Amino acid sequence: MAVRQQVLYLWLAEGALDTETVGWAFHDGTSGKGPQLPEGEPPYASGLAALEQGWCLIQSPAPYTLVPGAEYEVSYLANEFVFERRIEL
Repeated sequence: MAVRQQVLYLWLAEGALDTETVGWAFHDGTSGKGPQLPEGEPPYASGLAALEQGWCLIQSPAPYTLVPGAEYEVSYLANEFVFERRIEL
């Protein structure tokens, strides 16, 4: 039996797992043979909801300093959480 990894990135509104999901990306090492996520809407309302569905947290964001005026600059999304689950095929 082969084991493959699925990786889920969730960008949350704040640095806490129970805040709203504002963006996401899903990478499927099963080539579509494992469980899929719904398209269109965020797959989970929060990082806590992903944990409750069996995803394992492997990286959380480092704290960052808020700089006045920076909210108007284009940059990467802060509050990135990385989850994984292993799927047996």
